[in-house]
Amino acid sequence: MPLTVGTAGHVDHGKTTLVRALTGKDTDRLPEERARGISIDLGYAPLPLPSGRRLSLVDVPGHERFVRTMVAGATGIDLFLLVIDAAEGARPQTHEHLAVLRLLGVARGVVAVTKADAVDPETLELALAEARELVAGAPVVAVSGVAGTGLDELRAALDDVAASVTPRRVDFPTRLYVDRVFTLRGIGTIATGTLWSGTVGEGDRLRLEPAGREVRVRSVQVHDTPVTRAEAGQRVALNLPGIERGDVSRGDALVAAGAFPLSYRLEVALEELSPIRDGARLTVHHGTSRVPARVVRVGDGHAQLRLAAPVVAARGDRVVLREETTVGGAIVLDPAPPRSVDPERDRVLGGDDPASIVRALVRAPVRVEALQARALLDGAALEEGLDAARVVGGWAFSEEWLEETAAMVEQRLRAHAEASPLDPGLSPSELLPVEAWAPAVLGLLPVERRGPRVYLPGAAASLGARAGAAASLERELAAAGLAATKVEDGELARFLEAAGRVVRVGGGFAVSAEAYELARDLVVGECGAAGEVTLARFRDLAGVGRRDAQLLLERMDVDGLTRRVGDRRVLRRSRSSAASEATERRGAP
Repeated sequence: MPLTVGTAGHVDHGKTTLVRALTGKDTDRLPEERARGISIDLGYAPLPLPSGRRLSLVDVPGHERFVRTMVAGATGIDLFLLVIDAAEGARPQTHEHLAVLRLLGVARGVVAVTKADAVDPETLELALAEARELVAGAPVVAVSGVAGTGLDELRAALDDVAASVTPRRVDFPTRLYVDRVFTLRGIGTIATGTLWSGTVGEGDRLRLEPAGREVRVRSVQVHDTPVTRAEAGQRVALNLPGIERGDVSRGDALVAAGAFPLSYRLEVALEELSPIRDGARLTVHHGTSRVPARVVRVGDGHAQLRLAAPVVAARGDRVVLREETTVGGAIVLDPAPPRSVDPERDRVLGGDDPASIVRALVRAPVRVEALQARALLDGAALEEGLDAARVVGGWAFSEEWLEETAAMVEQRLRAHAEASPLDPGLSPSELLPVEAWAPAVLGLLPVERRGPRVYLPGAAASLGARAGAAASLERELAAAGLAATKVEDGELARFLEAAGRVVRVGGGFAVSAEAYELARDLVVGECGAAGEVTLARFRDLAGVGRRDAQLLLERMDVDGLTRRVGDRRVLRRSRSSAASEATERRGAP
């Protein structure tokens, strides 16, 4: 019985390390993930169990900024593997991930209390007790992904839980939500995802939604192994000939033609974690997609979700509703609720006024070619009718939609700036759906682009109420001198570093700017005199421990001051010249 298990838990609690220990596969495939030491995107691996069962495992990021990515991975899973650090216990994303799992109806799973080898027995027992209380009824296992302890017990627990999970329906129409797209040389475009229902095999023809395009499946793989046909519950990779990589993106659906409606609204039963007001604008996470929406309450806990872009949904699907955090979820009661009678719209579409017809058809961005494909307007009439809409980069949309989108973006930025004054900007993907029209629309919104982030006009980072914490941290770093200090508040450290007041040296450690400058002078002076510096020599010069010396030298490598050659450091050429000149000046009369 094919099943998919997904990790959950707070950042740095050891999810990816545990996955590597269980499966032998490093799911952090991106260079940025390996450089930063945290998961950013979804990762995948096969997980064999003692009974011979083979689970598909989805590893999700734990950082609060990537909860939306976690939801995309969690929507296709059958059971969870919740990871909790034995020393830290449950943290904010632990609780939010648990809420997401509950809203998605993922009720069964196992809790792994990680880093068990790094705490004393009393602390471990307290962590296990807290985990049992947090997830009542779920097996709790103490493990260490580094030492390898507890892994057999964890596999056995997952095996037992998997045996009690109801399998997905293979007799339902095929449905797969795309979570990753890439190109292989000589093969073409590959789309991957968890098969929600049905089966898929070589030669099948599916519908790519919302593009409405027919695609053919050339080949199918399950965890890098070619198969003739894959079943619901498996992680699959589909080779789609004739499809460019840019034609498919995360959130798209591959479905049996005609089996699922494509809808701009869903009738749902709400489950609220915090009150959701009528008319609230939030983000609906369904499948692997996230779509801005407006909530229209209709009483008795029911509502309509008015979507800014269409989704492929079915009765009984679960969705997650998020603003800055997860505020609730919903079960789809009707994926295509009947429209209220609108004689005026019908009259307009049956008339011959191009402007009225375009206004009736266009609200959220629509490709100009798609309007022409409706066969309601010929080329000349379409050009005339588009005067009634905004047209940018081949996309047509209404002024009303643009105003609503601008208000939504402004509200989101303002709320983020209030919650996080140290970094009041967001990336474009955090403001707008990852859609082809987003770049064209972003330039029309009342925002400022500064590098890769977007800000309210005139917005600037500030310490605000955290000025006291900043002063306390700077005093602590000044007192520590060249000894690196662990800084728990990474956001505050980044802000102070950007202001030139502290220097982060890796691993969550930092030193004062003055101390780092002193360390640089020691290295430049030693290299100027001896031509090189070793870790041991720098440790003695700085009067610090080996760890601190290594952190400082590695930061100088990153800054381009030094270059590592074996167990030595030498100045880079431009720095070496500067050091020689400085030595000559010091020796001059």
